[in-house]
Amino acid sequence: MEQKKRIGIWVRVSTEFQVKDDSPEHHEQRARYYVEAKGWEVIEVYRLEAVSGKTVMELPEAKKMLRDIQTGRISALVFSKLARLARNTKELLEFSELFRKANADMISLAENIDTSSPSGRLFFTIIAAMAEWERAEIADRVAASVPIRAKMGKPLGGAAPFGYQWKGKELVIDQHEAPIRKLMYDLFIQHRKKGTVAKKLNEMGHRTRNGSEFSDTTIGRLLHDSTAKGVRLANYTKSLGDGKKWVVKPESEWVYITCPAIVTEEVWDNCHSILREQEEKNVNASKRGGQPAVHLFSGILLCGCSGKMYYHPDGEKYKCTKCRKTKIGTADIEDIYYDELKVFLLSDNNFDNFLSKAKHEISEKEKIVNSLAKDKKRIQADMDMKMDLYMAGQIPKDRFGDYYNPLDLQLRQIENTIPQIEAEIDVLKIEHLNGDAVKNEAQTMYERWGLLDKGAKRSFVERITKQIVIAGDELTIFFRYHPSYFQNPENTQYNFMDSWMQ
Repeated sequence: MEQKKRIGIWVRVSTEFQVKDDSPEHHEQRARYYVEAKGWEVIEVYRLEAVSGKTVMELPEAKKMLRDIQTGRISALVFSKLARLARNTKELLEFSELFRKANADMISLAENIDTSSPSGRLFFTIIAAMAEWERAEIADRVAASVPIRAKMGKPLGGAAPFGYQWKGKELVIDQHEAPIRKLMYDLFIQHRKKGTVAKKLNEMGHRTRNGSEFSDTTIGRLLHDSTAKGVRLANYTKSLGDGKKWVVKPESEWVYITCPAIVTEEVWDNCHSILREQEEKNVNASKRGGQPAVHLFSGILLCGCSGKMYYHPDGEKYKCTKCRKTKIGTADIEDIYYDELKVFLLSDNNFDNFLSKAKHEISEKEKIVNSLAKDKKRIQADMDMKMDLYMAGQIPKDRFGDYYNPLDLQLRQIENTIPQIEAEIDVLKIEHLNGDAVKNEAQTMYERWGLLDKGAKRSFVERITKQIVIAGDELTIFFRYHPSYFQNPENTQYNFMDSWMQ
């Protein structure tokens, strides 16, 4: 049985006026009804009432919510609108990135965003693109000043290479480290092995600047560094972003700056020649033909025993890693998936009828909400009038309840009903968008299936398929799309004889 999604509800109202006019209770009720309609479970409600939206990430309640996301206590956050999560674009980008890294979902009811759905995942893509653009803008401004600073010989940030130190803005030899750096080159010419050089230096008691033992990787990096022969290379790398690797810039952008030498150019060139020869041999020895194999259903196929099934090269099969008994041929499962993709995803009964019905239901429910909103205003006006009449002595004290209480009861009923219907509309709108997105993608992928490479097929299978379970002679496909409001089947089940079991 699939575990219920664990939900947090985020309630934030930013001013005294909003607390009265657009109550946090209303936001919470609407979110609870949405969670209930989806069959999920509310674990926590995070309340930030009458708090400004300019900087919410540092508030205790926000920190608590982020901890719960990162530890897995909740797997999704439901809120009324994006502006209630954060009014600051930068903060919204930061929230989105933290949710994406934690593999958690964001559900914004007003904008019909549910990142657990195919259409909703587009939100993360757009937000990530916005964040990348913002980082690129900052990086471009910084990068524009780097070549100028490099040509002037000014430090560009970072520590000085081992064997050197910065004195003011000038790179000078470090009298303690330089002899060790020189010894590296001498040992490498003698032994021609980076690992041996590291071992020798460590046995002599030498350590890196942070007190660690030398490794073959550190030795290789320092031997390659031309600073030791008096030529410092600057402006030759750039970062691809937070947490991403650094890449080498085009050689035309490199800047060469003279500095004090630790070894002669002849010694450095000799070591560099040995290193280049060794690296070329390693590359040739490790070359493999073709791209890494891609298996469409590895990890998505599950055995009835709850074990995952992965590709097994012996006989071109997927095999259960737990019981090791359940198997299915790779060609068989792909044929079954392709055939049933059309039956289930492209069926008019499953999609077009649902989309049409959902659109009609949304329209009808919105009419009800509008009607209730008008009734609410009318009743509030009527209640105010009754109160004025009572205060003016025109309604006796013993009769006031007879006039006022029925109106008060009706108002509370309407206030309870409106968020409930709004939640039903939220579910329908998100599932309508989800179904439309899945249908369009499935149609395209089905038509192009034979032209796609395995990487593209695998990407599609991951996006649209929750899991495929083989139990005995039954194979059940669970798609990510399931219009739960109308209680349509969320999976397809097929019974097969042992012809595909090998």
